[in-house]
Amino acid sequence: MSRATTGKGTLLRLGFLDADGALDNLAALGPAGDPLLALLSRTADPDQALAALVRVAEAAEDRDELLAALVDDEGTAMRLLCVLGASEALGDHLVRHPGHWHELTDPLLGSTRPAAYAVREGLLRVVGADPHDPRPTATVPDAAALDALRVEYRRILLRLASRDLAHHLGLDDAAAELSDLAAGTLEAALSIARQRVGPDAASTRLAVVAMGKCGGHELNYVSDVDVIFAFEPVDGADESMAARAATQLASNLIQVCGDHTGEGTIWPVDAALRPEGRSGPLVRTIASHRGYYERWAKTWEFQALLKARPVAGDLALGREYVAMVSPLVWSAAERQGFVEDTQAMRRRVVDHIPPREADRQLKLGSGGLRDVEFAVQLLQLVHGRADEKLRAQATLSALAELTRGGYVGREDGEALHEAYSFLRMLEHRIQLAQLRRTHVVPTDEGALRRLGRSMGFLKEPAANLDKTWQHHRREVRRLHEKLFYRPLLAAVAKIPGPEARLSPEAAASRLAALGYADPKAALRHLEALTSGVTRAARIQRALLPAMLGWMADAPDPDAGLFGFRRISESLGDTPWYLKTLRDEGQVAERLAKLLATSRYATRLLEREPQGVRMLGEDLDPLPAEALTEEMVASSSRQQEPEKAVRAIRAIRRRELFRIAAGDLLGLIDVADVGAGLSRLTDATLEATLVVTMRAVCEARSLDAPPTRIAVVAMGRYGGFELSYGSDADVLFVHDPEPGADPQVAASYAQAVANELRRLLSLPGDDPALLVDADLRPEGKQGALVRTLESYAAYYAKWSKVWEAQALLRADAVVGDPDLRQRFEAMIDPLRFPAEGITEDEVVEVRRIKARVDQERLPRGADPTTHLKLGRGGLADIEWTVQLLQMRYAGRVPALRTSRTLEALAAAVEAELISVEDAEELEYGWRTVSRIRNAVTLVRGKPGDHLPRDPREKAAVAAMLGYAPGASDEMVNDYLRITRRAHAVVDRIFWG
Repeated sequence: MSRATTGKGTLLRLGFLDADGALDNLAALGPAGDPLLALLSRTADPDQALAALVRVAEAAEDRDELLAALVDDEGTAMRLLCVLGASEALGDHLVRHPGHWHELTDPLLGSTRPAAYAVREGLLRVVGADPHDPRPTATVPDAAALDALRVEYRRILLRLASRDLAHHLGLDDAAAELSDLAAGTLEAALSIARQRVGPDAASTRLAVVAMGKCGGHELNYVSDVDVIFAFEPVDGADESMAARAATQLASNLIQVCGDHTGEGTIWPVDAALRPEGRSGPLVRTIASHRGYYERWAKTWEFQALLKARPVAGDLALGREYVAMVSPLVWSAAERQGFVEDTQAMRRRVVDHIPPREADRQLKLGSGGLRDVEFAVQLLQLVHGRADEKLRAQATLSALAELTRGGYVGREDGEALHEAYSFLRMLEHRIQLAQLRRTHVVPTDEGALRRLGRSMGFLKEPAANLDKTWQHHRREVRRLHEKLFYRPLLAAVAKIPGPEARLSPEAAASRLAALGYADPKAALRHLEALTSGVTRAARIQRALLPAMLGWMADAPDPDAGLFGFRRISESLGDTPWYLKTLRDEGQVAERLAKLLATSRYATRLLEREPQGVRMLGEDLDPLPAEALTEEMVASSSRQQEPEKAVRAIRAIRRRELFRIAAGDLLGLIDVADVGAGLSRLTDATLEATLVVTMRAVCEARSLDAPPTRIAVVAMGRYGGFELSYGSDADVLFVHDPEPGADPQVAASYAQAVANELRRLLSLPGDDPALLVDADLRPEGKQGALVRTLESYAAYYAKWSKVWEAQALLRADAVVGDPDLRQRFEAMIDPLRFPAEGITEDEVVEVRRIKARVDQERLPRGADPTTHLKLGRGGLADIEWTVQLLQMRYAGRVPALRTSRTLEALAAAVEAELISVEDAEELEYGWRTVSRIRNAVTLVRGKPGDHLPRDPREKAAVAAMLGYAPGASDEMVNDYLRITRRAHAVVDRIFWG
């Protein structure tokens, strides 16, 4: 190409961005410039490559020879220019050491991999150590040895990078060569350390065992090199003296590699994976390592040891170390807590990603390298004990063996291999640019363009790079979610195919490792769901990999899978069911979580499988008016009272599931749960009252009811604070119609109240609603139903302060509206006295509370963990608020409410309690209420204690948003919160 044809337009077409600068640089090269343009156009950054070449040529003593070699030998030119275009750091190295361009003239670079022993020997010789000495020791002076080691390291790295970039070296080959280079560097660093330590170094045998990527023969261009040091004293040496020498050797080795000199640094050597981490001794004997691993090691440490490989120092001792840990590694999956530990490991990785990097993280982000590595290592730990072929240390090699053995589906394995290879190559190119340790994809357009071109995207490099990267991220995410489960389905589905399959034993081992307590039963459920060639079986095989994973992340995956089988069998061939789960991922995920967390929700769903549809809808509680209208309309179509109330209860069952699902999924606040359950009870009682009044009229041949009836909510029901297991505490009040016989009216009202309670308590497909009237005047000995005048007379003559306190929660919500309003007007002066209760009555309230605390706490119950009556529990908080109401509601109208949190807010507004104290009480009330609801949802029945069963405790903790394995943290938080609430109760209630 002649100078005349090399204009700006030509340069821009060839990929240059700065045409003016390129023309200047071409002129600086003279006649050698134009012949190199075609090769420059294929580099990652033609501008950078050309500018760097000018700098190298200026620094070279043999400039003419360099330029002539580039023009005459396309291989040399291609290797040098590819390096200069992709790596500014290696360009700077060549400027400092321009003679190293000769390294790239070797015609064998494109086809020959250097032997590991040759790399080691070269690194040892530059520091003056004899490679054939059993303990090579450097002889070059220390400072010169450090520089010589760095220069030699980069010389070898330059050769490798040129092969990688220009000759498209395979990822596994590049990573293996980098690992060999690291091993040789560690050996040379150890030889320098021996020179520093002196004669004492001979007292100890020291093995350097590589971990992580170096141990797995899959190192990056720039990475910490993880190691563990094992030592033994030589024969006749004192162990403490040998330990001291070994520690000095290890410390100096770390310094040699990590210190900065005039030639820069190499990489950090990280020994944090050793027993006890940075708190433990730097070196240990093999016996000491064994003692730690057998007694104290965590699951993550055995996962790390998958990669252990002796690379420097006493290799025989290193092999002895690996032989010692190997049986422990391959039995790790049988250790107690293995499942929880592995879940926690992945969670810790994700939690430590800085938020600003989450979307650009190549290694730790969702769909990143760690997802693949974690999955492969977990499968190795689960199946590697029985199948030694799976014990490969490199990720891609292990993945290939897992695929060949049927532990990973063939298509999944191939797709994962392709994605991982791409992500690792992208990681290499990012690190090559500046030879810095980073795993974050840059956002700068120029850097992205350079990266894209280095990956082979010469047209629209930034856009095509991002498109391909996002595709592989999505693939990794998709495959990671299903990787563990698809082979399980192939093992049980009994469908012919060419792939290898998991044995029943291997399938059971995998399910156990993923958290299934009864893997054999789980396999039976899978077989029942997926066997055959029906449409349903095909859809189940597509659904279950994801659903099994969601269930495994929940507290009780066994219950989840069993519940899913029962619901699937119940709905049978219903056309919408599997289609909904397949097409609406949110519904399937929600269903899996509910079934594997809550017995209460599962039982409701088993009785009402149509509720699955609801999981794709709004799960906020419906208003009482809409529910009442639907219940009345549904019940009116039935002639018999039992059938009519059964229709009402079916709607209640559906709405109980709606509220429970919203609560379990964290979509509803605890106060809204209580209000929703209370409004649902309002609607149920209202509709049932209509049915029973009509039925009693018909039974007694009455044309119309002889009296008006109202139902007054009391207790937690009146306070809009019902929980799932609460009875409905009520009072029944009636008011005879004008001219009606009082006896007939009373008998009618009594019959209606009894029939209402009977119909709602009948056994059925839904939780019965127990209507409790024990808070009525004279308790169980008094009349079930009274007239308004009878209530007024009783309260005027006989009422005690505790009854006034109970009436604080009274809310007339069901029945005749006028009668409800008159009842509340009648009791208001009693529960909200104008001047407040007297000091004597305050003392009486406190006396009753003390008696309740002493007598009603069940025998043997722990007062610190009883949710209702324990210290700082619901009773403590609610009695404190109610005492404020009884004392001050006569003067503070905002306190006249049946709801605890509303009254507490009013007390703050009236300055009856400090904001800080109110916050402690509200937080305590919310926490205890949430736990109480969660206990019922998890167990399927009410409970007033923190659960003791580990699985139930874990489920409650999960419902409250705690991470798996954090049950103790939940308990500690509960104790702290209730302790602080109790301190406020001591000040406010007890005075």
